[in-house]
Amino acid sequence: MKKYLLNTFYIFLASTVYAQIDPDLLRRIPSKNDSLALNMDAVYNRPFLQVSKLPVALGGYVEGNYQYLSENGITEGHQFQMRRLTLFISSSIYKRIKFLTEIEFEDGTKEINIEFASVDLEFAPLFNLRGGIVMNPIGAFNQNHDGPKWEFVDRPVAATQMLPATWSNVGFGIYGKKYTTDWVYAYEAYLTNGFDDKIIANAENRTFLPATKDNKDRFEESFNGIPLITGKAAVRNRHIGELGVSYMGGVYNKFEVDGLTIDRKRRVDVMAVDFNTTLPTNTYINGEWAWVNVNIPDTYTEQFGRKQQGGFIDFVQPVLKKPMFGFEDAVLNIAARFEYVDWNNGSFKSTGDKIADELFSVVPAVSWRPTPQTVIRFNYRYNWQKDILGNPPSKLAGFQFGFSTYF
Repeated sequence: MKKYLLNTFYIFLASTVYAQIDPDLLRRIPSKNDSLALNMDAVYNRPFLQVSKLPVALGGYVEGNYQYLSENGITEGHQFQMRRLTLFISSSIYKRIKFLTEIEFEDGTKEINIEFASVDLEFAPLFNLRGGIVMNPIGAFNQNHDGPKWEFVDRPVAATQMLPATWSNVGFGIYGKKYTTDWVYAYEAYLTNGFDDKIIANAENRTFLPATKDNKDRFEESFNGIPLITGKAAVRNRHIGELGVSYMGGVYNKFEVDGLTIDRKRRVDVMAVDFNTTLPTNTYINGEWAWVNVNIPDTYTEQFGRKQQGGFIDFVQPVLKKPMFGFEDAVLNIAARFEYVDWNNGSFKSTGDKIADELFSVVPAVSWRPTPQTVIRFNYRYNWQKDILGNPPSKLAGFQFGFSTYF
């Protein structure tokens, strides 16, 4: 009898909660054709579910995949991966005060990260404050990285291995936006904790900015006491597309200990340009390119790149839009990604020969979207990578199949 009453109560509670869901609060993700959505809007342009008048809204996404890759004829066989599970929690604290956090669980629970946790205070369209754990706006992918928005299983190499993808820090900043009939102009700028010397003192044995993500202390203290400056300006035309220019720079080394100078200040500076557009043929084009400059001590060998550059460009073409298998808004796409990264853009001092530490990648893809919020994707990846001496390239190829969906 007790069990029966408990089940009845749970059914009643569930039906009551779902009955209170306001359909207007079920936000959909912006499609590639939303005319004035910017990459910097991505943190809030996600599907959230809010119940009744509760001030908290919930959301998230999940992605997993299968892959079979071979590098120079050697393979690890069939691999199944649970790449990530990400949760969003947002709250409207007051009319012009809101909070959002993004918590990500990678590779099961191998890594658990708070990628975003900030309070926004809105004063005027062109002047707003943001503080907490902020996503440093370098390039476009770092801000607009949710798996369901992409037709590709892997994240771009330049965004993950040259730049530190989902790079966030504790800090404060300002942002703003202005709309006209066909245009939107926007900016954001932050002061945060920054890089440390792991960008050159790391297991990769090369200049590797993502290595600094291992420093969890950056969320409670600065490595050297000097803020990292990050800023971005973006413009979008309703009929042309979006162009963004961003900068990130600061001192990465510990130059002083207890008032004693141990080294001169060494900087890392990054510039990035991103662009996306949709052609009259409904072909979606999205690209990003970045340049990295690092002041490296003379005691380091030339295998540590002082200059790096790289990026990617995606082409996505819908080929079939019709009801399929009971899904009314289903879309079948073909796509292709072209990538390039030069981890050491320079020449050997002794010979003048070009340093050839670079990677090329081509990824053709087929994706099916039963709804705009869910993607099932099939990729073929082909990479060829040269070492620092320019020896015959190492080649990697294989198939990837996966899914990603908001929930």
